[in-house]
Amino acid sequence: MAKLTQLIDNEIFRAYATYATIVLLKMMLMSLITAYFRITRKAFVNPEDTASFGKGESAKKYLRTDADVERVRRGHLNDLENIVPFLGIGLLYALSGSDLSTALLHFRIFVGARITHTLAYLIPLPQPARGLSWVVGYAVTISMAYKVLKTALYL
Repeated sequence: MAKLTQLIDNEIFRAYATYATIVLLKMMLMSLITAYFRITRKAFVNPEDTASFGKGESAKKYLRTDADVERVRRGHLNDLENIVPFLGIGLLYALSGSDLSTALLHFRIFVGARITHTLAYLIPLPQPARGLSWVVGYAVTISMAYKVLKTALYL
């Protein structure tokens, strides 16, 4: 079993850690953007969140959905559906003995695709920008999974 210092000295693992951190921070930012939209649009789902806007019936009008809040939430949900598999598969890929340039290509394309996807959701950009960015990121994860299965799994 590899020692932790050997893992940290592995250039591919360090690249993975760098790009995984970037997409995790981007995903965390989506929570803040959701909160911003909820506050500025005064659209909440929990009664206790409306307490600063009044009590009783006056606060109930803030218990509602808002199209902008829901759009940000869908973008965040899409991050969860795509970044989590990237983290697991990307880690296995980083440890599977790939060459550095190919690993960097995979990681950079995935991060670029996720950032583009988020911008396409938030701005919003016309389709097929969002769809293509999703497909590109998904294809990168599938490509890494194929490499892991091809080299490291006993089928």
